[in-house]
Amino acid sequence: LASTATDVLQTSPTTSETKQGTLGLLTFDLDDTLYPIDPVLNDANNVFVQKMAEYGYSINPQDIVEAGKRIRESAGKNGVAMSHTEVRLEAIRSEMERNMLEKKLAECAEDWATEVKDLTAPLKASAKKWAKSAVSETVVESIYSAWERERHHSAERHLYPEIITALQTIREEHPDVVIGAVTDGKANPMLMVFSLAPYFDFCMSWEDDAAGRTEFYKELGNVDGNADLQWIYKAAIEKGKEIADAKKELKKNIDMDDAP
Repeated sequence: LASTATDVLQTSPTTSETKQGTLGLLTFDLDDTLYPIDPVLNDANNVFVQKMAEYGYSINPQDIVEAGKRIRESAGKNGVAMSHTEVRLEAIRSEMERNMLEKKLAECAEDWATEVKDLTAPLKASAKKWAKSAVSETVVESIYSAWERERHHSAERHLYPEIITALQTIREEHPDVVIGAVTDGKANPMLMVFSLAPYFDFCMSWEDDAAGRTEFYKELGNVDGNADLQWIYKAAIEKGKEIADAKKELKKNIDMDDAP
């Protein structure tokens, strides 16, 4: 849990008495903070396998994880700054192409009454080109969307029991507070419409700022190793201020309309 508050507690220098101040901005991490991530990923991965099977592919989640590692490595210095979505989409696509290629080569070998290893290089190259064109971008996105959608549904099912009560209490005691999520993962409370969405004003994700990710990893690779991850928190503070100002303006307009 990371939080930023404005005048949360005010203490007089001449007395030990404290008074409750105004909570301006409160931010939460998500994975393993509001819910346990392991069962959530397990549920999402099960849906992933089912969706793959619907399209005729036998690919498991670990295949995608390993493919993602290879994709980051092959991208060189830029690989570490790729977003989770970019890597996962490319990993799904590459594993589907590999699966299609294996099937096509097996068919060709059977047609030629030979072993796959004995097929000619031009034939293998042609099969590889066919496999690449045979993978539908729409199917890739559909499989990825199913995985991400179940990730959010499962997170709602696995919320820690005290979370909603805590958020309700915060809203009641601090009606003007701006509540946001700051995460390096794919979760977004704004998409959890049956649980967290009513209590959150925004989500600031690692994926929102490609320039920030790139600069972070560039600094991480420097000799000093003083990588600055503050950009995502600075962005959250700016977003919080923007929303707070908008709320104040809206309240002002409502009050004016209600005035006699």
